[in-house]
Amino acid sequence: MKRWILLIALVASAQMALAREIYPLNDGWQFFFRTENDSEHARIVSLPHSWNNNPLAGYRFDEATGHYLQELYIPNEWSGKRLFLKFYGAQSVANLFINGYHVGEHRGGGTAFCFEITDRIRVGTTNAVQVIVSNNFRSDVLPVSTDINLYGGLHRGVELIVTDQTAISPLYWGSDGVLIHTTEANERHVKGEVEVHLLTTAATEATLRIELLNDRKKVVLTRTQRIRGEQKEPILLPFGFERPKLWSPEEPNLYTLRTTIESESGRDLVEIHTGFRQVEIDPQTGWIAINGTPQQLKGVVVHHDNATSGLPTQEDYDTDLRLIEELGANAIRSAVMPHGDYFYQVCDQRGLLVWIDSPLQRAPFMADQAYFSTPLFEQNALDQLREIITQHINHPSVILWGIFSRLSPRGQGLHELLRRMNEEAHRLDPNRLTVACSDQDGPINFLTDLIVWHQELGWQRGLTEDLSVWRDQLRTSWGHLHSAISYGGEGFLGMTRLGVQRTKGQEWASERRQALFHEDYCRELQADSLFWGTWIENMFEYGSARRPYSINGQGLVTLNRREKKDAYYLYRALWNKQQPTLHLADRRYRMRSDTLQHFTVYTSEPNPLLLVQDDTIRLHPYAPCQYRSDTISIHGTAQVRLSAGGLGDGAIIQIGSLLRPVGRLGLPQTTNQ
Repeated sequence: MKRWILLIALVASAQMALAREIYPLNDGWQFFFRTENDSEHARIVSLPHSWNNNPLAGYRFDEATGHYLQELYIPNEWSGKRLFLKFYGAQSVANLFINGYHVGEHRGGGTAFCFEITDRIRVGTTNAVQVIVSNNFRSDVLPVSTDINLYGGLHRGVELIVTDQTAISPLYWGSDGVLIHTTEANERHVKGEVEVHLLTTAATEATLRIELLNDRKKVVLTRTQRIRGEQKEPILLPFGFERPKLWSPEEPNLYTLRTTIESESGRDLVEIHTGFRQVEIDPQTGWIAINGTPQQLKGVVVHHDNATSGLPTQEDYDTDLRLIEELGANAIRSAVMPHGDYFYQVCDQRGLLVWIDSPLQRAPFMADQAYFSTPLFEQNALDQLREIITQHINHPSVILWGIFSRLSPRGQGLHELLRRMNEEAHRLDPNRLTVACSDQDGPINFLTDLIVWHQELGWQRGLTEDLSVWRDQLRTSWGHLHSAISYGGEGFLGMTRLGVQRTKGQEWASERRQALFHEDYCRELQADSLFWGTWIENMFEYGSARRPYSINGQGLVTLNRREKKDAYYLYRALWNKQQPTLHLADRRYRMRSDTLQHFTVYTSEPNPLLLVQDDTIRLHPYAPCQYRSDTISIHGTAQVRLSAGGLGDGAIIQIGSLLRPVGRLGLPQTTNQ
């Protein structure tokens, strides 16, 4: 069935268009697997789409190749126009064909890409569009070692872009073609340059103009430049203005940059929302400073799915960011690859600080090889980094470019590749910092501006009490490095409380064991000025077909976003200074076997009161926002009530035989016990 993408009204308007036309192409795609051989039984799908977007279907997680077909009618009026297809994400390798001709290939699932299709299009008729997408493992497409699900398909939207012959290029690493470089930003003035990538011909005579508008739509600066002939290099327009409203976490002020190129044949226009701020390392504290103000980051690691879909919508992003703000975090790490652009637009508006990872990382599986010393692997690592930077450089919330994560310093050429990536990040964007996450010793830790230590003492090895020894050694031996820490442990709801010990050897991780781990880390590290940031792994559980029951359970919140674990309330009490917190830990553990019980309380309020039945139980401060009770003897059913500062919490517990989850050994339950 033919899909007539463009309405007659839109076709008519194209004749008098003064700027580019953009048409979403998200509906009416035919989809079938390569193994089906033809499209006879193709399904009609809408984008975003994936053939395995159920995070819990790990045993059915398909690495496959899928075909997407579309029919695109191009009116005669577009003869002489330039046409582009922009894809905002295809996992992981995509090949585009127009009318049977191969247009191009893109390798990497987290970034946008764009192809010009002008020379392959027939005007006045219908054109066949085919996209072949594969999420099969390849040693030359990153990530090659990860436990996240790579949800195969066109997992973000597609647009048709129509411009005149002279246009702002959408082809430069999948960006908008306009990149803002701030060289100086303070309360007195802002200085920098706008980098504009153009598509022109030898006969081009045009005027390039930039206008900067403040939040009241008032123009605060204008710059113009005459363009003659073909421009093979980007145009650099210096700019500056006085008395800016700087962007900061406290005041996320935004501006609009309007870039136009105008010639006798028409006009092209790109608008970008951005902000101006200075990012540097404070020489006194070693912390990140925004506009000269040191910020100790309280960050969470965020992955790319939820329980209902491997394809987060704008509504999903809104929910996640609301929960992150409720926690009191001020920073987010986009793990493995970027999120959709809407995610960063909201971070810009809300003043959240962002670190975006490159997909060069190692998962904790013995069979994995994270680095292949081949030219194709290294080129893909550099290309994906370039796409990440150029596509997100205009977001003021993004302050860190992640170069690698948890790599083992083995492999011929790895150190040289990392050095090249770090230099390339600084070449493309001299005004942001680079960062890496490491769990290794050696020179690999000296490449980036900042280092984040992945630590798991007390989880897989040792005791949490060893943290103080490690921290003192770090301060003594590597105190000159700008260090932060990242940590986390799994905690499944509905798991029995058997074996909540903190050392290796427990088959499954309960919510209580996770909470104990975080309690001790908070006690040891939260107030330490050695670290410029704390990163919790992870904010949310995420789908992982490589793990038991298809879930990585490290999240503070469950995969379906419905249940907040005990550790969530610990960080909310510590970090959220706007909303008070009072939480009785372990309240899901209602059926208990031991008559001797004690209780843990997380609260930002002073002097919490704990009542068991009608008896007041003494609470002792254990660490900031943490209290532990005396051990008491309970028989039968007991009501536990907690109060502080007008807040209340509690549970009813039953002392008797321990009821365990029904099902296979240790199967994580998503309901309360």
